[in-house]
Amino acid sequence: MRYFEDFEVGQIGEAGPYVVSREEIVAFARQYDPQPFHLDEDAGAAMHFGGLVASGWHTAAIGHRLLVEGLLKGTTSLGSPGLDELRWLKPVRPGDALMLRMEVLELLPSRSRPQQGSVRCLFELRNQHGETVMRQKGIGMFARRPEPGSRP
Repeated sequence: MRYFEDFEVGQIGEAGPYVVSREEIVAFARQYDPQPFHLDEDAGAAMHFGGLVASGWHTAAIGHRLLVEGLLKGTTSLGSPGLDELRWLKPVRPGDALMLRMEVLELLPSRSRPQQGSVRCLFELRNQHGETVMRQKGIGMFARRPEPGSRP
């Protein structure tokens, strides 16, 4: 199990790839972001996108899935209080293979809850060409390692 104390500033983690399909782009858009350029190739082509593109919220959800399945397994994750920044930098298209890169920026032991701490990270989601399509800064909360002989 990885605890708060097992993270280090500058530590890098990577997860993926995740290949995005046309079908899931359209399905996500139908349910959560029904803008024409997320639903139809022709509508996307008529705009500056040049074709069908994934919703930014879909892109963020893919990044989160990669984080949970690839980097949070085996940790004492306690969830997150939120994001400090979220930027969509390039469109995500059908067939893109996305990789998540996480860099630990800061470790913050909790003053009010000594049994946990927060890890501030930079997350970058990159496509198969190495282009950053999304960048976010966020905070994860993790349990601290129990003192020897203490009760969990």
